[in-house]
Amino acid sequence: MRDVLSQITRWWAAGEKFGLATVVNTFRSAPRPPGASMAVLGEEAVGSVSGGCVEGAVYELAREVTGTGEAVLQRYGVSDDDAFTVGLTCGGIIDILVEQISRDTYPELGEIAASIAAQEPVAVATVLSGPGVVGSRRVIWPERASGSLGVRRLDDAVDDDVRGMLAQGLTGMRRYGRQGERRLDELTVFVQSFAPPPRMLVFGAIDFAAGVARLGKFLGYHVVVCDARPVFATPKRFPDADEVVVKWPHDYLTSVTVDERTVIAVLTHDPKFDVPLLEVALRTPAGYVGAMGSRRTHEDRLARLREAGLTEAELGRLRSPIGLDLGARTPEETAVAIAAELIQLRWGGSGRPLTDTTGRIHGEP
Repeated sequence: MRDVLSQITRWWAAGEKFGLATVVNTFRSAPRPPGASMAVLGEEAVGSVSGGCVEGAVYELAREVTGTGEAVLQRYGVSDDDAFTVGLTCGGIIDILVEQISRDTYPELGEIAASIAAQEPVAVATVLSGPGVVGSRRVIWPERASGSLGVRRLDDAVDDDVRGMLAQGLTGMRRYGRQGERRLDELTVFVQSFAPPPRMLVFGAIDFAAGVARLGKFLGYHVVVCDARPVFATPKRFPDADEVVVKWPHDYLTSVTVDERTVIAVLTHDPKFDVPLLEVALRTPAGYVGAMGSRRTHEDRLARLREAGLTEAELGRLRSPIGLDLGARTPEETAVAIAAELIQLRWGGSGRPLTDTTGRIHGEP
């Protein structure tokens, strides 16, 4: 929806009634990802759900739904044999939700647009199938929500799950029982997150960095690996990273935007790299700053940072030695320990075995 947001917001603000088609699920070589949208008002259409393959059919369906007001979940491209018939020549399969949009049916749209413009995370959860009304919608922000999927317990379960997805900028489907039971699949909900994925900045092109990059990507981060040595900082050595940057670490960090969701992992354990880097990192709003090294290396590093003028409050933000105490030894195990610490800090977990705890498993972040 982000691609068509400016246009549909104008239509919505003008009191128009129009159709909105959104890709909610894909299989095989589908041309557009979940979240891609096309909006139709009269003979005007904006956006795309298939790169041109089934736009004609979706256009007609959107006009029909605009008139009836009843949301429709439609599948296109059932098999390679009939792909030309339905228009998906690539042989992929896409599920598309088509809804009628107006100020009455979607009162939160203006607020959603404002949140996106302000880079405030927001997600929309929509019922696709099941005992609820197809098209029922709930809009969820990190600290509030609007609308309902029909049942309070379902709303509560969806709120918890969606906030986890929103923290990672993930879009996708979730299944529940009619009362919000996660072990059942009576009801399907599509979650569209409007938040850029959080950034993980990994400094030090070493074997441990490859494991951290892999886990970071798995957790939904946009991963950048940075090192000043071009022979080591190569995309071939870090295939899971979104970017590999050859630059002095502290210079790179001062050139990028860092926010509260940013993770900074300093794996160089070399004073000429990590001391100037940590001088910058500990003065940013990054939600996590961790540094690898032995306890002796950590004490030496603290002394150097104090000499550089960092305060005790700034030094108190440093997670070093990095990661949770899992007894990790290999690069892969160390990456798991670091990932575990990130999850613990994000959601406030104790780090203890769940068998030793009581009460809710999913606490408040």
